[in-house]
Amino acid sequence: MVAAAAGSVLALAALTGCSTAPAPVAQPEPTVVAAEHTGEFLAELGLAGLDARAAIDRLDRMPVAQRPGDFTASVQPAQLVLTDASGRTAGLPMPEDEYYLSAAPYVSQTHSCHFHSLTTCLGELAGKEVQVKATDADTGEVLVEKSAKTFDNGFLGLWVPRGINLDLEFSYEGKTAKTTVSTAGSTNATCLTELPLV
Repeated sequence: MVAAAAGSVLALAALTGCSTAPAPVAQPEPTVVAAEHTGEFLAELGLAGLDARAAIDRLDRMPVAQRPGDFTASVQPAQLVLTDASGRTAGLPMPEDEYYLSAAPYVSQTHSCHFHSLTTCLGELAGKEVQVKATDADTGEVLVEKSAKTFDNGFLGLWVPRGINLDLEFSYEGKTAKTTVSTAGSTNATCLTELPLV
């Protein structure tokens, strides 16, 4: 029974988070989880009293070696979905006016990802300074322009306005990666890994 539950957690991670598959898979549907009765469960995961933004921040900043292996944390547009090895699930609602994007620009290797997994996703450039620029694609307003250090998992986290089209640019050691994404809707990606630095 426990093995079957653990297998379902791994299947969920493969569907919603990072995988090693070289080709993109069909776009996954977000998981809808009731956010009620999650206090005890969140306490067991070490996330007691945290909202989605605070939980994401805590897990993002954790060294990879210290990240929990007994649960998955899938960042989806409407919820942060937490699932443990027994199959128990909790959903923390995301901010109504903000959207979370986790980006992993790369030089030589990447992987497929749609919904970012805070506990399993690994990018190539861990602990590197990257220049980041985020611009509203419709108005031209620059929303983010800064130098940021990638987390230990090789990703950068960005909180941006919800409901817009966004031009993103990442620069590292004279190379640049660009993409345009949407932060509207309930099925758009939160994990950006198709960012080759050229």
